[in-house]
Amino acid sequence: MAITNRTILITGGNSGIGQALAEALQSKGNRLIITGRNPDTLKAVLDQNPEMAGYVLDVTNEKELAEFSSKLLSEHPDLDTVILNAGIMEAEDYTANPVELDVAERTISTNFLAPIRMAATLLPHLQTRPQASLLNVSSGLAFVPRAANPVYSATKAAIHSWTQSLRHQLRDTTVTVHEIAPPLVATELTPGQSQWAAAMPLIDFTNEVVEILSRDEVPDEVLVTRVNFQRNAEAEARFEAAFKAVNG
Repeated sequence: MAITNRTILITGGNSGIGQALAEALQSKGNRLIITGRNPDTLKAVLDQNPEMAGYVLDVTNEKELAEFSSKLLSEHPDLDTVILNAGIMEAEDYTANPVELDVAERTISTNFLAPIRMAATLLPHLQTRPQASLLNVSSGLAFVPRAANPVYSATKAAIHSWTQSLRHQLRDTTVTVHEIAPPLVATELTPGQSQWAAAMPLIDFTNEVVEILSRDEVPDEVLVTRVNFQRNAEAEARFEAAFKAVNG
């Protein structure tokens, strides 16, 4: 079931992968709705893409989320596709004394609790649509973690597991459940990352993902070729080597 001619919500659509996917999917004839926590960057994207709808939203704020969901469904009752993309990535140091937990708590709230809350709010509506899809954005680091970002990697592993369970629970409904697992992509998810030579160009990542989403049969896991190095590391008995490569 191709992700075409859909009304699509993308959280974190005001920058990086979210923005790139929103613009590319809109060019394929889909109707796009994006959210962003930063009103200035959200406005900039909407100014560049006046056909899009957009909402300022802090996905970690439960009150904001409840109000947003009600307004969203009132203004866009044809919503049938949700891409839960919003996320943060920050370094942590567990050799420190004391170990600070603010990054861990913020990361878990943004990367894991927020998608759970968003899905719980929107799935009842999605199940009323003739065809609907929920897509969760994880990471290659779900399969081979980066030690400098342990909680980020752990939240993405949790997203992978959670997505598998959702897919099974929703198997007899109209909602298909998919996972997009990016490799290292040239965005500003972390400062300077867009300039890293090892990062996959954002345009190449986006084009490959949109090609997969446009197929008649969209796979459960939307994997660009480059991420297979991480996704298949354990199955191919090369996890240790992959872990060393990811962690320098």
